Amino acid sequence: MLPERKFIESVRKLGVAREGRELVRGIGDDCAVLQVPAGQQILITTDLCIEGVHFRREWHPPDSVGHRCLARGLSDIAAMGGEPVACFLSLGVPKRLSQQWVNGFLRGFLQLARQFKVPLAGGDTSSSQEITADIVVVGKVPSGTALMRSGARPGDQIYVTGELGYSAAVLKRLYAREKASKRTFSRYFYPVPCIEVGRVLRQKKWPTAMIDLSDGLSVDLAHICDESDASATVEAKMIPIAKEANLDLALHGGEDYELLFTVRPGIKLPEKIAGVRVTMIGRIEKKSSRGSPVKIRDRRGNRKTLKPKGWQHFSKN
Repeated sequence: MLPERKFIESVRKLGVAREGRELVRGIGDDCAVLQVPAGQQILITTDLCIEGVHFRREWHPPDSVGHRCLARGLSDIAAMGGEPVACFLSLGVPKRLSQQWVNGFLRGFLQLARQFKVPLAGGDTSSSQEITADIVVVGKVPSGTALMRSGARPGDQIYVTGELGYSAAVLKRLYAREKASKRTFSRYFYPVPCIEVGRVLRQKKWPTAMIDLSDGLSVDLAHICDESDASATVEAKMIPIAKEANLDLALHGGEDYELLFTVRPGIKLPEKIAGVRVTMIGRIEKKSSRGSPVKIRDRRGNRKTLKPKGWQHFSKN
């Protein structure tokens, strides 16, 4: 691993911070300088990626770790209907970590950054016991148009993009010590955030609430219900399950990075938005006073509580 100053200079030489209309000044000073466009509001999200929690070196190639690190932040921007403006990366690594691994991490990170035209505008480095990457992504939306979790109302239709359970199915293979090559399971190792879908949804003013599916449907739908002071029922037979997964993984598996959103009753959406399939899976209802706010109706028509079992840090489960 290069000394800190040489490492920062090597990153800077990659030309990752293209200064322009919104990024006035990138790497090189104590702070980056961003210009907030007139009539726009700024979105800011931050995510930690920690070795042993979010990835394992024996499972994840370094470029996949870098890609997935940035994808987490970009998915949050997509969930608000925003457009990314700049990103910041703070990286803590063990002293004996090879420069080759770090270069691979940066390669994956920067390839995704270029794909979405989001410059790396700054960050920090440090030594640490395990690899720790802290990502900050800055985005923008026209003032007053950011899509929140709190706008769902009884009668609203519940939609998801893509298929659910895929990432959890691949992770299950990894835990079982089965082979899972990055080429065969590229959607897991290199997920693509739904930035364009989120932007179109915001422009069309279809969603009343939205969130990205990073922790699992059962957890993230409960977040919308809690913030909207409502309940929900999902239909098991309508959930788009990835062919590699099952219903349980589709309900509770995380890291799909699809979008979950609600739409006013009577609005019929197209089958695809920005080339991505969208599926109605249920409806929002009045707030329930008993147990979890989310219910599920099985294929036989029986309705029961859907307890949140997706990924939650510090959970005893």
